[in-house]
Amino acid sequence: MTNRRDFIKKAGVASAVVGAASLSAPAIVRAQAPIKWRLQTYAGAALGEYVIKSSIDKFNEVADGQMEIELYYADQLVPTGELFRAMQNGVIDAVQSDDDSMAAPVDVSVFGGYFPFGTRYSLDVPVLFEQYGLKEIWQEAYGEVENVTWLSAGSWDPCHFATKQPINTLDDLKGKRVYTFPTAGRFMSRFGVVPVTLPYEDVPVAIQTGELDGVCWSGITEDYTVGWADVCDYFLTNNISGAWIGSYFANTEKWNAVPAHLQTLFKLCMDSSHYHRQWWYWGGEADLRVNGSKLKLTTLPDADWKKVEDAAHEFWDEVAQESERSAKIVKILRDYSALMQKAGPPYRYG
Repeated sequence: MTNRRDFIKKAGVASAVVGAASLSAPAIVRAQAPIKWRLQTYAGAALGEYVIKSSIDKFNEVADGQMEIELYYADQLVPTGELFRAMQNGVIDAVQSDDDSMAAPVDVSVFGGYFPFGTRYSLDVPVLFEQYGLKEIWQEAYGEVENVTWLSAGSWDPCHFATKQPINTLDDLKGKRVYTFPTAGRFMSRFGVVPVTLPYEDVPVAIQTGELDGVCWSGITEDYTVGWADVCDYFLTNNISGAWIGSYFANTEKWNAVPAHLQTLFKLCMDSSHYHRQWWYWGGEADLRVNGSKLKLTTLPDADWKKVEDAAHEFWDEVAQESERSAKIVKILRDYSALMQKAGPPYRYG
């Protein structure tokens, strides 16, 4: 009995000592290293300030040290045309770009960027993706690609010509060497436009030296923001697309390694970016047409522009032949356009 009492007594003392030590000793916290991402955008630094930087800054702030995204601008880590492969291989972790200019190996890529007359206004893009099924089609297409996850699409500005010489008739486009997107260039080449591919930051010098006659890349807001209005003299008010379709993408392995709450935070920040561009571009396009002093405005005659619109619908037919999925997207665009036309102003005019 004595031995049993001694054992219990000693055990109690030992437990008390351990408990006291646990209370008095400082806690050892193993801090987990933050997740680090490198994200490259298609945009140069001047434009990136408006189309992505604020949303990434917000993400880093709210992530509170759990994750940090380093933002890189056009061609800083890899050329824009190599963005997809670099992301797929894990050289970079995420991308903001259109599918078209980064040469995404999917049939939907032709519809990214500026698909001729696919949209009239910036709000068409989220409606097409959220209400007309484009989101599910993009998810399906990128689900067939190894190690790349498509995350979200949003709208940017319309596609206009800014040039050194005025464009007053359709014939004035012939021979014009312009910096543009692959699909936009492919379409406009039927009117004599010569698409030219250059690094983004080289465009202003190329215009000054005469290597380029202008750009068919953006609306007037970007022309002023990135400095193209300083090297061009004219802005054509007709646009071949009402809004650029751009997306966010991530390396699938890196995306799956991000905790669910940080994935949700990133999605919210993408939405913040999409919203910011909606009002920034919409307001800028109107204001700079009226108050901008650097570019003279020209407009093609209705008969000339009708030829461009008719050619666009022939182009749609060609693209629809390229794959079953492309045909499905073209049908959605036709149905959507027809509905908007029937709805009348303010959805469609004329």
